[in-house]
Amino acid sequence: MLKIKTFTFNPIQENTYVVSDETGEAVVIDAGCYFPQEKEMLKNYLDSERLSLKLVLNTHLHFDHQFGNRFLFDTYGLKPHAHRDDEFLLDKVVAGANIYGFPVVENAMPVGHYLNEGDVVRFGTTTFECIHVPGHCPGHLVFHDAANKVVFAGDVLFRGSIGRTDLERGNHSQLINGITAKLLILPDDTAVYPGHGPSTTIGEEKQYNPYL
Repeated sequence: MLKIKTFTFNPIQENTYVVSDETGEAVVIDAGCYFPQEKEMLKNYLDSERLSLKLVLNTHLHFDHQFGNRFLFDTYGLKPHAHRDDEFLLDKVVAGANIYGFPVVENAMPVGHYLNEGDVVRFGTTTFECIHVPGHCPGHLVFHDAANKVVFAGDVLFRGSIGRTDLERGNHSQLINGITAKLLILPDDTAVYPGHGPSTTIGEEKQYNPYL
């Protein structure tokens, strides 16, 4: 059975997910922990649940979604998995964070493994399919667990909204097309865990999302 623990981290209120199953193996999706106490919270949860962290996954590499990647590497020896097309964002973490008024003194953690459309990620008895949905940024991935009817959507799809496309290399029509062609075709009862804000379902967003 899939267990999803949500942490809301850093001043931009980013959702970090720890996903585990009955084997005790786990992945972290979008490690946004910025403050020392946030990093400690994440580690304490993994320790208290006796989880074996197998993978660090990034839906995308905007700075607020990768603050904790170096901490996870230093602690568990795991480098992040992400799409190659977002790699240019690694050089923009310091500048991006400074715009929002909080300092970053560490360089971004390099990507350890590239993920592409259709790739499969496995841990324990769980399987995620990688769905490439650019538009918010060029390398944005969504992780889909078909067996458990769950998607981790990053900043592509929110409850009642979609990802912003006014950032570097954003593309509004590309985002809408990707959501329509790749996400809205999923079963209506598929749960959507976004990068910010509350969870929702595909059916809810098909019916009520004003941007779709």
